[in-house]
Amino acid sequence: MQMPEGLPEIDLARPSAARVYDYFLGGAHNFEVDRQLAEQIAAMTPNLPATMRAGREFLRRAVRVLLDAGIDQYLDIGSGIPTVGNVHEVAQAANPKARVVYVDIDPVAVAHSRELLAGNELTGVIHADLRDPEWILAEARQLHLLDFDRPLGILLAGVVHFVPDADRPADILAALRSAAAPGSHLVVSHSTFEDQPPEMLDAQRLSARTATEITLRSRAEITGFFGDWTLLEPGVVHMELWRPDAPSEVAANPERFGAFGGVARHDRPVG
Repeated sequence: MQMPEGLPEIDLARPSAARVYDYFLGGAHNFEVDRQLAEQIAAMTPNLPATMRAGREFLRRAVRVLLDAGIDQYLDIGSGIPTVGNVHEVAQAANPKARVVYVDIDPVAVAHSRELLAGNELTGVIHADLRDPEWILAEARQLHLLDFDRPLGILLAGVVHFVPDADRPADILAALRSAAAPGSHLVVSHSTFEDQPPEMLDAQRLSARTATEITLRSRAEITGFFGDWTLLEPGVVHMELWRPDAPSEVAANPERFGAFGGVARHDRPVG
C-alpha cells in the first residue's frame, strides 16, 4: 500500500492488529508482514475472515440501535482504518449531522484514517492508547466535535481484549463511563475462551506476534465492563445473537466467532 505523507516512523517488520483486521475485511491498508500473519491465522481457523465480518456487523447493528435511541455523536476507540461501511458511514447515512471521533493506537491506521476522512468536517481522528482514557477524553474535547454534556455512543468493538489485566481494563472502562452524560450508550465486543475449540484459542494467541496481544475473557468479566449501566436485551451474548436483522442470519453454532457483544445505557439515577 502507499504510505500517507507525514507518517511517523514505524516498525514494518512487526505486524499490526489494526492492519491484520483491515486485511481480513478486504481492505488495502496493510503490509506483507500483516498479510503473512493473517494467512497463518486463517490456516488455523478458516472461518476467521467471517469472524472479523461478524464483529463489524455487530458494530453496525449496535450503531443503528443507538441511532434509533437518538444518539448523534460517537467516540469509536480502537477503530482501525475507517473504510467502507464504518461508523461514520452508518451514522451519517441515517443522520447527516452525526459526528464521529475515531481513536486508534496504530500510527498507520491513524494516518490513513485522516487521509480517508479529509473533507468530512463531522469526523475526527485521534492517535491514542485506550490505556490512557483521560488523554483520549482531553483530545476529543479539543476537537470540539463531541458534546460530553449530551448522550454519547462509546464504541469499544474488538479492542478491550488488547488490554492485559495488569493495565486494569475495568478502571479504564469506568473512566470512560464517568465522562458520559445520562442517556449515553456503551458498546463492547470482546474475544472469549468460553465455548471455543483448542484451534481457535491457538489462533487467537498468535496475536502475541503483534504489538497488541489478546487477553481472552469470560462472559462474566466482559459483562463487568458495563458497570452499573443498564444492559439492553438480549444482554451480553455471542455476537451473532445480538439483535440479528433476521433469524436466518443466526447459524446453528453462533459461538464459533469466539466473541461476546453487548450494549448498555447510562440511565439517570432515580431520586
